[in-house]
Amino acid sequence: MMSISNNEDVSERVVCARCVMDTTDPDIVFDEKGNCNHCNSYLSHNFKYSADKEAQLQKVIEDIKIGGRNKKYDCIIGVSGGVDSTYVAYEVKKRGLRPLAVHLDNGWNSELAVSNIQKTLQKLEIDLFTYVIDWNEFKDLQLSFLKASIPGMEVPTDHAIISILNKVAAQNKIRYIINGSNSSSEFIMAKRWSEGEAQRDWLLVKNVHKQFGKAKLKSFPHTTLVDNFRYKLLNKLSIINILNYVDFSKEKGMKVIQDELGWVYYGGKHYESIYTRFTQAYIQPKKFNIDKRKAHHSNLICAGEMSRLDAMEDLKKDAYVSEQMLKDDKEYFMKKMGLSALDFEQMMNAPVKSYLDYNGYYNNKWYRKLYDFAFVIHNKLKSLNYYGKMAD
Repeated sequence: MMSISNNEDVSERVVCARCVMDTTDPDIVFDEKGNCNHCNSYLSHNFKYSADKEAQLQKVIEDIKIGGRNKKYDCIIGVSGGVDSTYVAYEVKKRGLRPLAVHLDNGWNSELAVSNIQKTLQKLEIDLFTYVIDWNEFKDLQLSFLKASIPGMEVPTDHAIISILNKVAAQNKIRYIINGSNSSSEFIMAKRWSEGEAQRDWLLVKNVHKQFGKAKLKSFPHTTLVDNFRYKLLNKLSIINILNYVDFSKEKGMKVIQDELGWVYYGGKHYESIYTRFTQAYIQPKKFNIDKRKAHHSNLICAGEMSRLDAMEDLKKDAYVSEQMLKDDKEYFMKKMGLSALDFEQMMNAPVKSYLDYNGYYNNKWYRKLYDFAFVIHNKLKSLNYYGKMAD
């Protein structure tokens, strides 16, 4: 079980001398100068735009166009209404690609997110495929993860998004999925804060739901370990993190999509989803002592887009824009999830755990061996350019 306390004495925290990551991350390590492993690792990479990266991207764009000949679409993009996915839509269209936009409607979209998606795709003339998830199933699954008392409360949504993107790409015989992940603003993130490696773990999802859920998962989009191998080895699906290769920053990207697409800011990273906004700005800080703004700001500090002083000042503020928004979101969250005040209190006070406390691929030795073996094969094929250039 994780040793995270939500009653940590603030005065006992040690903060990195360069970024704003601190000892609320139990795995943080400091060097002799007081700089943490997160920003040291970030600065050991080169995330800056360059002519070489542009040349690499141009070659991949040509490969995508060639592979998409005689097809209606040559690539898949995921859209959420957020900064990164909106800028990806803008960038791929500007470069002459013919994307199919895919959106997962999990029942938590804010009106602003929906408006951003509609305006963006209409102006860029991009077709949209929306998968509307079965709400009764999904609510039961989300409740299961809340009851499991782990920080990875977004695992069901993330798993469904990955599954839908893969499935739509395979059905349309499209090899390239272009996403909005970018290292310059997302490299730093404490492993135990997001539990990101659990996103692809269908065994974990099933077992958490089996322990805490009630409804049957009949239509929930999922990807098994075998499906992962099939998509990679047979369909040759390639993930292209395009924002790692273009001249992109949060500030510059936001200005472009605001000016050219009429995009409207929603107040925080991933706040286009009401569920994400409430869990990230309230549940995680209150229950798990996790404030992801520390990681978000630390990335921007290392990228030279934010000063450490400004980051420290911002962290003194509440993650919510206003008390009224918090009140409205909490009421909406409890009503939509069918939670009473007592239910919510019990959920918030339950002992903190990790996804590793539940049976999944990552803590099952036989699955782990199989996964590790497959990963070696995957990396070998990747080195042989089996998936194409720049594939993740």
